[in-house]
Amino acid sequence: MPLRAVAEVNLAAIERNAERLRRRLHAHTRLCAVVKADAYGHGAAPAARAALAGGASMLAVATASEAAGLREAGLQAPILVLGALSPEELDVALAAAAEITAWEPGFVRSVAARAASAPAPIGVHVKLDTGLGRLGTRDVEQALDTVRAVLAAGPRLRLAGVMTHLATADGDLDFAAAQLRRFGPFVAESRALATTEITVHAANSAALLRLPDSHFDMVRAGLALYGGDPLHHDPADHGLEPALALRSYVAALKPITAGQSVGYGRRFIAAGDGLIATLPIGYADGVPRALADNCEVLIGGRRMPLRGMVSMDNITVEVGSDDQVTVGQRATLIGTDGDERQTVEELAGRVGTISYELLCWISRRVPRQYHRDGAPA
Repeated sequence: MPLRAVAEVNLAAIERNAERLRRRLHAHTRLCAVVKADAYGHGAAPAARAALAGGASMLAVATASEAAGLREAGLQAPILVLGALSPEELDVALAAAAEITAWEPGFVRSVAARAASAPAPIGVHVKLDTGLGRLGTRDVEQALDTVRAVLAAGPRLRLAGVMTHLATADGDLDFAAAQLRRFGPFVAESRALATTEITVHAANSAALLRLPDSHFDMVRAGLALYGGDPLHHDPADHGLEPALALRSYVAALKPITAGQSVGYGRRFIAAGDGLIATLPIGYADGVPRALADNCEVLIGGRRMPLRGMVSMDNITVEVGSDDQVTVGQRATLIGTDGDERQTVEELAGRVGTISYELLCWISRRVPRQYHRDGAPA
């Protein structure tokens, strides 16, 4: 009997996606694999290893604890913490020999005060907010003062890079181009101040695919690395392979007659006779309730409608009177079955969200099974 729910992750697909993305870049441009949020639900350490094997040369995370987790898993590649760090989190990041992001001279001075206990010189990336409006300073002079603070802090700090983040690379390219124009003078002045080479980076997955001018010295690929489409359509448009499949199985089959209902609130009432399959996967596993009566499940290579409310631990699927559906049969919510395919982008569109969110919703209750094109990894 299969597992009640499982996320199958093809590490070979991640490796191939990294290779394909790397081929889109200039020879001098590095690929940074963003493995935050447990590699968007794929598993941070296995995904990081696959990305590095495919040509990535750096890893990026959002939190200090994520950096520490990668080190505990034995990964030695450079790691950049993209997010804000409290004093306690800063100590964790430094202990993990992670590079960090800064945008205030005062924060740089606090880093310098801890630098003596760090295992190696601390790489600092200074962030200019060119239009996303989150982390980073909008003030170019403050950003340059932050660069100067890093350079003045002595040999225990290293100006590793300068960066920004694009707000609309998946949509309004005019705004993205305006961000790059604001970034350019800061880059030039930072390079003039620096005493060694620095890494300039701005591009996320969407910019990697759409804005070659944003590639600079490094790109930060997240969703595309896992075979998702940052333009919210179809990964095949970009030659990318989805690496994750979300599956369950038919745990029970029961007849239903006209007028009988299924699930909380009697959301689905049968118009005729048929069969209902119950799959032991629900919103506690990452299937959003908004997919109730708004989704199909692949069983036996065919699409069959989800009926009734998504509950915490189960969903129900109308399989008509099809005697080819059997208890124990595999059921696929994300992935392929025979000639049928259901992408995470398709499901995200049905519930008015993005694929990033659906992938991150797949909970830790769902085991990840790793393979390489079907062979155990």
